[in-house]
Amino acid sequence: MMLIPLAIACPQCGSYDVVYSCKPDCCFNHVCGKCYTTFEPFTTKAGELTGEIGPLPPDPDPTDPTAACARCGETRLFAIRDSVGPAPWLVCVSCKTLLTLELSEVSPG
Repeated sequence: MMLIPLAIACPQCGSYDVVYSCKPDCCFNHVCGKCYTTFEPFTTKAGELTGEIGPLPPDPDPTDPTAACARCGETRLFAIRDSVGPAPWLVCVSCKTLLTLELSEVSPG
């Protein structure tokens, strides 16, 4: 299993030029640098990972896209990269929960 940092596409224009513009104790407001659409990602529990996670990527920059784990609330989430296609699953490395990502509060820029 290969873990990679989260990359969230803007729901309006599809750009990956997205930054996290707040802090976890406030909200999860993200802003698209291309069209200025704002949105908030959230996760849904989809299962649990058994066994070891393996090597972890470096912690992301605080302005990189993030969300809170639906189980424990931590923000140490990474995408699970398959050998083919996009990464549809996230894993919380704090509690080993498998997650899916959804977007809310979408406000076109």
